[in-house]
Amino acid sequence: MNTVTRSVKHAQFTIERELPVAPSVAFQAFADPEIKSRWFGGEEGWEQGEVSLDFRVGGQEVNEGTFEGKMTSRFVATYTDIIDDERLVYTYDMWINGAHISTSVATWEFEPTSTGTKLTLVEFGAHLDGFDTGAQREEGTRELVDALVRYLSAA
Repeated sequence: MNTVTRSVKHAQFTIERELPVAPSVAFQAFADPEIKSRWFGGEEGWEQGEVSLDFRVGGQEVNEGTFEGKMTSRFVATYTDIIDDERLVYTYDMWINGAHISTSVATWEFEPTSTGTKLTLVEFGAHLDGFDTGAQREEGTRELVDALVRYLSAA
């Protein structure tokens, strides 16, 4: 019988990017399910599973999929604060192949600049039982933010 060594490792990171669009356009990339599906996940080898987005305070977002037929990832977020075109705050849990790997709080801020928007993401995470680390989460989140930047730059 396999036993899991229980542990919690805490991590925090900040990611900043300049976006070539107004805060309202960047914000819609989160608020509109059609737009969000164009940049959130979906890399090569990804088979999309359950997806839902209830974009309101207290609403939930679910995004599940399987990568290369081997690893099933499940993201479940609850929105705790939404200020249109300015800020998002949500908590989220991640599972890999049914194992709960983390709980995090993420804040996204959209600040107008002379050329578009300064995006600032700050995330605090509790990484559980050695399934992932703060460094791994930061790397994956940077890839996600880069996908958002590529989408908005092409829009």
